Amino acid sequence: MKIALDAFRALADSTRLRIVALLRTMELSVGELAQVLGQSQPRVSRHVKILCDAGLAERRKEGSWVFVALGARDRVAPVLAALDAWGGQEDHWAVADSARLAAVRADRAAAAAEWFEAHAGEWDAIRSLHVAEEQVEAAMAAALDGVPIARLIDIGTGTGRMLELFAPRADRALGIDRSSEMLRLARAKLSEQGIANAELRQADLYALPMADGEADAAILHHVLHFAQQPGAAIGEAARVLAPGGRLLIVDFAPHDREELRAGEGHVRLGFSDAQMLGWFGKAGLAPVQTQTLEGGALTVKLWLGRKTASQPSEQLPAGEVKAA
Repeated sequence: MKIALDAFRALADSTRLRIVALLRTMELSVGELAQVLGQSQPRVSRHVKILCDAGLAERRKEGSWVFVALGARDRVAPVLAALDAWGGQEDHWAVADSARLAAVRADRAAAAAEWFEAHAGEWDAIRSLHVAEEQVEAAMAAALDGVPIARLIDIGTGTGRMLELFAPRADRALGIDRSSEMLRLARAKLSEQGIANAELRQADLYALPMADGEADAAILHHVLHFAQQPGAAIGEAARVLAPGGRLLIVDFAPHDREELRAGEGHVRLGFSDAQMLGWFGKAGLAPVQTQTLEGGALTVKLWLGRKTASQPSEQLPAGEVKAA
């Protein structure tokens, strides 16, 4: 009874209902919520606190930013089902919020695209500033060792380095990237290496140009920290995997290098095991391996998941690894 009372009290305000509706679409920072709602950040923060106290939302601090997402599924799902059952035609607030949310998304995408275009030629050099790339690549090769690959997809292929490494192990490989300049560089590199079984396409990581279950392996190599919606990107990668297919993610552990957000276009300052395994569970991926690579300014993590026959898979506590 107390859970229900807390939930209904928290939702007894139009602004908080609007916040819940926005969070159903994507995780947002407090500043972005304020931008969409047309309210001050302190006021929005107070509304967010009430939703968090009721278990309907969760806050996560990254550097100087605070991101807000929906709360635990068991707490939120009944409320969302009730809202859907009672909902009718969109009101004027919903229409306006949707338009302003589109503007926030466009601002994020434009910032990332601008950075990519400006740094395409330096991309491999920037990666090398962190933990040694040969160490990362060796760990990736070991993680995928013995996994038969008929069709590989490299999501956010950049200059095509992952295709250079792993396409020779696959029957066919596909690299996708939003940046035409990146793809131009990747094409030049693959041609130079004589890799003929790799295809490149300009596409979005949230709408992969593959059918359900078409891939045996997918790679997200230093891509998710640029993603607006990492969980959605993982879910889309899982969609194109056949049962038993593997998703290998390489990215940073949580850090506080705020300059990477402002200067290098990073949307997220790393990811915890709990976050990644949570997204794996929602996408129907069973955790197979986690690995930590230290030795650079930033700590690099590897997460390997396997698509299960039934969806979704159970979520494991951070640090636990389920046998393959």
